[in-house]
Amino acid sequence: MQVRTLLRARTLLAAGIVAALVVPISALGGTTSRAAAKTASLQKLANLYEIDQIEVKFHRATSTHNLNLMMSLWAPNAVFNINQETLVGKAQIRHWFATENKAFMTQNHWQSDTPTYKDRIHLLNGSHATMYFECDYIQPGNPATVVGSAGVTHSLQKIKGKWLITNSVGSTATPSTY
Repeated sequence: MQVRTLLRARTLLAAGIVAALVVPISALGGTTSRAAAKTASLQKLANLYEIDQIEVKFHRATSTHNLNLMMSLWAPNAVFNINQETLVGKAQIRHWFATENKAFMTQNHWQSDTPTYKDRIHLLNGSHATMYFECDYIQPGNPATVVGSAGVTHSLQKIKGKWLITNSVGSTATPSTY
């Protein structure tokens, strides 16, 4: 539950930052080029927020075994390279999560999260981006135990106004640097 609270707090913080930036900037007047620059800056912030939500939803899906939420993040013809396997399309990717991903197995009640300092998002242009994050799977209890970690690099595309995973490569997590 503590991980979910942290995810909600991070989401609310990001929304607050965007709102705090939008109000003062929208109040400022300026030339058309200044307005265009402000609009572009706000659009970039909105894109970064929407992309960050992919990681949040990914971890919410694995923590709650919500396969439909997980699949809502993937483009119809997405490619997922995982464990020396290439999965093409949502049907194959869905099958892998449902049958092979340990976080979705009914006997596992793990909380999934990413250390924030390990998130990396790169906007390539207005409709393409890459994102890397790690999944730390935590078995709740006293004490809570990290039962696994994995890394994933996603290629993202904004399709019909929504950021989706188009290509993904799973990997081992990078060494921690605290």
